[in-house]
Amino acid sequence: MVAETAGTGTVLGEARRNVQLLTVAQALLGVVGPISFAVGGVAGHQLLGEDKSLATAPLTAYNLGMALGVVLVAVLSRLIGRRFAFMAGASIAALGGLLATAALFRESFWFFACGLAVLGASNGFTQKLRFAAADASPPFYKAKAISWILGGGIVSAVLGPQIVIFAGDYFAPVWFAGAFVALVPVCIVALFFFMPLRLPDHTKASAPRDLPPARPLREIAGSQRFLTGMICGISSYVLMTFMMTGAPVAMVVGCGFSSDLATLGIQWHVLAMFAPSFVTGWLISRFGAERIVACGLLLLMACAAVAHLGVALWNFWGALSLLGLGWNFGFIGSTAIVAQSYRSHEADKVQAFHDIVLFSAVAGSSFASGKVLSAYGWDMLSAAVWPVAGFCLLLLLPLMRTRKRAAA
Repeated sequence: MVAETAGTGTVLGEARRNVQLLTVAQALLGVVGPISFAVGGVAGHQLLGEDKSLATAPLTAYNLGMALGVVLVAVLSRLIGRRFAFMAGASIAALGGLLATAALFRESFWFFACGLAVLGASNGFTQKLRFAAADASPPFYKAKAISWILGGGIVSAVLGPQIVIFAGDYFAPVWFAGAFVALVPVCIVALFFFMPLRLPDHTKASAPRDLPPARPLREIAGSQRFLTGMICGISSYVLMTFMMTGAPVAMVVGCGFSSDLATLGIQWHVLAMFAPSFVTGWLISRFGAERIVACGLLLLMACAAVAHLGVALWNFWGALSLLGLGWNFGFIGSTAIVAQSYRSHEADKVQAFHDIVLFSAVAGSSFASGKVLSAYGWDMLSAAVWPVAGFCLLLLLPLMRTRKRAAA
């Protein structure tokens, strides 16, 4: 019993060390998202001619890059191990910053979209950090590990927008180029935090021989728990992206607010996305992932309600804050549900499938955001929340009843 307790303590200590390193890396690499979304749509609007309906296309490229990135990180993890795969992801992020900078100097809209696609691919690697932390943790620590990794986004939420505000006009009149230049050293520093990691690499050479055969992907993906977790997670992410992508353009172009105010709105949004993560894991352990996801969906509905009330600054900032908070509960809770549906040696294929579907849907939502905003205005973006969130609440009911019966 003493030896077993000591072994558990060693595993937990190693898991906590990995989580600390991954949290710092997440905090640094996480600035890619706030920078891209704070300026991507506005910069795209400036680079276009008379037809502005494609203003959010660079952000669509960013999300398509994420879908490609999750495939690439899965392949590299199998070939060279997760530690080196994550180091490659940080290098890709630095390259994306350079490409976006060059595109802005050349005033090339599609070159800029390509730069954001590369940045998105790097974020596909960053998205894998939460799964890496969960897979390297004992079962009772998985939810907390996920929430701590995402909690690193608090630093990203402050650092990313501040980089835009203080460095964005450094090369004026080439607006926003300075933000992407400043992104490069940040990503290089993040690379060094992956070097001391000790993760269970899922390479072919390291695969244990005494494990039961991995189940077919269709069997895992067809389970009620996986499907519910994936649909709720995708819906939370899609709704968040749909509104967040259009918000800066609606504020700057539609309502005449300054780009700094729009960037600060994204800062409050990203803070709300990640700040609750330090307690979300505890809430999931205390009340169950299903209830936390339901709370997240209700918060997304509250975001839509605030957005419907008007287009004053507080409406935008309030809606964006509720949007981030709803995403936090909805997505982290859904990730915990998905993580309970597969075994460790089934992780890579399941996670790759999940994230390909996720970020493909997210890419579609970012593209649709620009089209809907251009054709129908900001109010129509928030109207889409109601039917999607309501459908997900209905999907959660069977899992909530199952959990209640098990507890009884």
